[in-house]
Amino acid sequence: MTGHDQVPGRRAARARARAARAAAQAVVLALVVGGTSAFAAMHKDVTVDVDGTQVRVQTFGRTVADVLAAGRIEVSPGDLVAPAPDQPVGRTGQVVVRHGREIDVEVDGRQQKVWTTALTVGEAVEELGLRDGVRLSASRSDSVGRDTLRVSTQKTVHLVVDGQVIDGVTSGSTVRDALREIGLVLEESDQVSVPLDAAAVDGLVVLVTRAASSGETVTELVPFAVQEVEDPTLVKGNRVVRSTGKAGQRTTTYSLDVVGGVVVGRTVVASVVTVAPVDQVIRVGTAELPDPSTVAVEPGTAQAMGKEMAAARGWGDDQFACLLALWNKESGWRWNAENKSSGAYGIPQSLPGSKMASVADDWRTNPATQITWGLNYIAGRYGNPCGAWAHSQAKNWY
Repeated sequence: MTGHDQVPGRRAARARARAARAAAQAVVLALVVGGTSAFAAMHKDVTVDVDGTQVRVQTFGRTVADVLAAGRIEVSPGDLVAPAPDQPVGRTGQVVVRHGREIDVEVDGRQQKVWTTALTVGEAVEELGLRDGVRLSASRSDSVGRDTLRVSTQKTVHLVVDGQVIDGVTSGSTVRDALREIGLVLEESDQVSVPLDAAAVDGLVVLVTRAASSGETVTELVPFAVQEVEDPTLVKGNRVVRSTGKAGQRTTTYSLDVVGGVVVGRTVVASVVTVAPVDQVIRVGTAELPDPSTVAVEPGTAQAMGKEMAAARGWGDDQFACLLALWNKESGWRWNAENKSSGAYGIPQSLPGSKMASVADDWRTNPATQITWGLNYIAGRYGNPCGAWAHSQAKNWY
């Protein structure tokens, strides 16, 4: 081979070497780009709501538990974590953590300990299933603290005094508070059939015996009147006290006829109402019930589950007819129904949806969890589904 023939061969070898280097560089570049993309895909920026405080956590973990570990957020059995710790989390997900605690609660004088994940007094009372009209030892917006939360529910006390029987509605926790709220002012020597410091309970009868007066001026009770107003947010047959009545006072001066030191007659000289009574106002329901014949549901559906769970609470077809109409209107009984503007979620349209985590961690996908929460909410706020349906009809929300 001549030198002339060797030159083209060397040129070809150098070209092949350059091509090989370029290919290798392309492979390395592809690996770097691919690795960077995978790195970016694994990185997550998650907001964790810890007892109302927003904590930002950056992590490469896959699950909620990984996020909590990366943020050094400790949880224990009994705490609320939503979604559940073993659930996957997205790149910009959100996690809710509520640390549970045991609090002391006194309801109408009865002490009890309650485990709660509530942040405020109002949320704690809602978890207890108590309706509106209760009197609390702290504001509903206050944080749940270590002091005993005292709750006094609304009850009727039958007061017998001055020849009158008054059925007073009160949220007073003691007999003394109840009498004061009803409007009775006791004189120093008056006698009461029940200790004033005793707990006021529903249906309690209190007999007041006025002390004999040696003077000519007597303070007497003036009973309050009862007004009834129609309310389209209540179903027919339901009656709810809107505002409690308060008895007034009358001061009467008498001229006494005395014979031998014995009063044989009295003549009214003057009589003045010194404290005007306040009428008791009762809301009387006027809303019509849905037709109970419309409660037929398909087996195996969320509606069938809801009917069974409502029946377990003692709510028959009449109440389920209201529930059926209510959640048809709210969500169509779809477990994944979501209001993008308000954030309401699920079959009962809980706002926010994370409230349902108080029942179970699978609140996003489990109709049974959502229905349980919804029935608890209805029972605590409206008493029954027909009460909730009537309110929804009148106000367009419940």
